[in-house]
Amino acid sequence: MSKRFLMGNEAIALGAIHAGVHFVSGYPGTPSTEILESVAKWNSSGNIYVEWSVNEKAALEVAAGAAYAGASSLVTMKQVGLNVASDPLMSLAYVGIKGSMVIVSADDPGPISSQTEQDTRHFAQFSKLPVFDPSSPEEAYEMIQDAFAYSRKYQTPVLFRPTTRICHGCASIDVNDTPTSSDAPEGFVKDTNRWVIFPRTSYLNHLKIEKRNEELRSILSNYPHNFIEGSGRVGIACGGVSYSYVKEALQDIPQEIKLLKVSTPHPFPEDLALQFMQGTNEILVVEELDPVIEQELTFLCGKHHLPDNIHGKLTHEMPQAGENSTEIVKAGILAFLGIEPMPAESSSDMPPLPVRPPVLCAGCPHRASFYAVKKAMHGKKAVFCGDIGCYTLGNAMPLDMVDTCLCMGADVTIAQGLHRIEPDAVNFAFIGDSTFFASGITGVVNAVYNQTDIVLVILDNSTTAMTGHQPHPGTGRTMMGNISSAVSAEKILRAIGVSNIKTVDPFDYELAVKTVSEIAEYKGVRAIIFKAPCISVASPQPVFHVDSGTCIQCGKCLRELGCPAIVKEDGKISIEPTLCYGCSLCAQICPTGSIIRRCSHEN
Repeated sequence: MSKRFLMGNEAIALGAIHAGVHFVSGYPGTPSTEILESVAKWNSSGNIYVEWSVNEKAALEVAAGAAYAGASSLVTMKQVGLNVASDPLMSLAYVGIKGSMVIVSADDPGPISSQTEQDTRHFAQFSKLPVFDPSSPEEAYEMIQDAFAYSRKYQTPVLFRPTTRICHGCASIDVNDTPTSSDAPEGFVKDTNRWVIFPRTSYLNHLKIEKRNEELRSILSNYPHNFIEGSGRVGIACGGVSYSYVKEALQDIPQEIKLLKVSTPHPFPEDLALQFMQGTNEILVVEELDPVIEQELTFLCGKHHLPDNIHGKLTHEMPQAGENSTEIVKAGILAFLGIEPMPAESSSDMPPLPVRPPVLCAGCPHRASFYAVKKAMHGKKAVFCGDIGCYTLGNAMPLDMVDTCLCMGADVTIAQGLHRIEPDAVNFAFIGDSTFFASGITGVVNAVYNQTDIVLVILDNSTTAMTGHQPHPGTGRTMMGNISSAVSAEKILRAIGVSNIKTVDPFDYELAVKTVSEIAEYKGVRAIIFKAPCISVASPQPVFHVDSGTCIQCGKCLRELGCPAIVKEDGKISIEPTLCYGCSLCAQICPTGSIIRRCSHEN
């Protein structure tokens, strides 16, 4: 064994490698993204196949194919990505696999960077699959290997549910210097009774799943990461990162407390839970996000006629939304025990952090795209449907250009529904290049087929920017380091039947506005591709400054663009050179020509 300092996502990746994984697929999504990227980083020999798939459904299905052939496969995504993958997931739970297959669905309490606070443990119950819930990066390294072992033993996909603080927390971890050897997969063996999902087969497999899960309830009661510690008539049950918060909070609480740690919330370790509840009468449950453990304990009380009182989210004694923290957990425990908290001490004389509103980066091409559409449609009835990505920030003032945002790809279809009810409005659908490939194409086909009037706007910045600049089909690069043929969004649109397509640089302000105005006058499905690279991958340009001698301080650049590089101090507008990327949009809209590009040799 040796020590390595790892982020939780790196620990999961290294644990998968040490478990002998052959195949890794996924779709980027915070907080899960670094898992696949870490596997790719440590895959110098190329023995592990790694891909960013076009979306989570595709990722799960290709990994299932690899597992059918006897490989150990890993799939990574965030919790809302599991919604996209749920169609194959539910059927795969019945069909099973031959090798091993672990599906990492990283939950995002808060939510910090997601649309929802949904809890993957419910998906485990719904799909009847086992789920592992680590409480630290150290446990994540160990438990991902256990997940592969259980998957292979029971020939079933296994869910793995780290949360944001596990994924992005760091720890010094004991790692195995002699990892499990990776045997070559046997290969696919034809067997229609096994691999072809028929109603009769599903019925029989359902019976097997229920029998397996009943067995696992007992087996998982002896799983080393499920345990009881402490003693007393008062108990706390917890799981995931909340276990770490409970342990820290209890350091300052002298009362003896019996503690149950649940690392496999489904199938629930019933025997261990019953042992925990013997001799207790009051139990507080601390968990993120939903009352999963709490409901299981409440169910066991009814099933076995136990007198325990279960407290937690359902009794409004623990927060029903958001992340836990040591402070939140400690306050909940103290209230549960009837102990008055100590007066809060001032930890610092430092002033509070300034408010940092969400905003597009300085020089972001999406700002120019939104601004062109806004100017072109000024005074006209229009609705702007947005999507998931950096460009969701187009809803911020002063742009105010995102009227709806539901889920990936829904901009295209929401716009269609709006048009059918308000055909006199011009309905725009804004979508990024990566999201177009992931989930936008189907909606465009629907619009063409049903002859719906929408303006599709593809914001093509040549990367998957929000999650860390991962490649996608339009970039012509793969995670294995190969160069492939870049898939053309314009050619796809023409093949679908969209003939009115314009590609324009959003930083060519006058042409961009003219193009939007012209396209908006047509009927049917028409498209604008605003093509300009993300500032993080673009070539640097000389920055701009404000000529104080000619500037009339009208504030148009500041008021209309919302660029963080444009500031006003002491009544004067200036451009912060360390933030400016030289995009030129502010210079093009300045009525007096007072915004001037610095020469490249100027500081």
